[in-house]
Amino acid sequence: MCLVLIGWRAHPEYRLIVAANRDEFYTRPTESMRWWPEVAGLLAGRDLGATGKAAGDPPGTWLGLTREAQGRNRFATVTNVRNPDGERSEARSRGALLMDFLRGADDRHPSGRFPGPEKYVLDVAAAPDDYNGYNLVVSDLESLWWHSNRSTTPPRELTPGFHGLSNGTFLASTAPGPSTALEAPQPIWPKMRDGVLGLRAVVETDPGNIDRYFEVLADRTQASDDQLPHTGIPLSLERAVSARFVAHLLHGTRASTVLLVREDGTFEMAERSFGRFGRGKGEESFSGSLDLRERQA
Repeated sequence: MCLVLIGWRAHPEYRLIVAANRDEFYTRPTESMRWWPEVAGLLAGRDLGATGKAAGDPPGTWLGLTREAQGRNRFATVTNVRNPDGERSEARSRGALLMDFLRGADDRHPSGRFPGPEKYVLDVAAAPDDYNGYNLVVSDLESLWWHSNRSTTPPRELTPGFHGLSNGTFLASTAPGPSTALEAPQPIWPKMRDGVLGLRAVVETDPGNIDRYFEVLADRTQASDDQLPHTGIPLSLERAVSARFVAHLLHGTRASTVLLVREDGTFEMAERSFGRFGRGKGEESFSGSLDLRERQA
């Protein structure tokens, strides 16, 4: 993913709201969101181009929801941290990092007693160089945790409110309420700032309207040069990827995903797929119910 907007316990009727764009090369092989035959209960898109996976591993993904019995639910998403000079070909796939949590399988926990989100992010944080740079968000829908292996900030639990992340090493966050300012440890990228504010506006006025979340994700406005981050890529590309929806010659938004999880456990998850320059390729939509539990005191 390259833009993830999250509403966490930000509305009395909704436990989790996510609107996210996945930006990728148009040539990378991908399958649209579906229930996976290899992983029971997993609903996600399929990244067929991931490298660095162990033999026999299923495809990777960029965002997914796992529904299991007895309240064992999992949500996870990941973005890369943009650093073109620091990418290592031998590093493990970031999609595998995500899949380890979503399918509850990891070599560090062979007993089957798979950890919750807090323990999982603390485990992966102990080995920051196993992967290229990432932002990871994981949840059991009782708590929500973020970690970046290229940040000096330790893993942290996200508080109720609105959060945005992209390809930097930080979050932009705000509590519910129209007068609350966004906070971040460094200058907030315009796509994150405007995206979080756009998400908050929908949640506070029309939270069940999936089309409005897609409208937030579809904005192609590029940042002015004085607001661009400097991430080591050419200026023309930095301009292109500063938009929430990226439409570049070789690389752009391939999928927009919206997930709504209500407090009663019902959920909707929809994905719109795109080709070169944002040409629409189709939409998938799923609904169901989860067994949600309140966090124990």
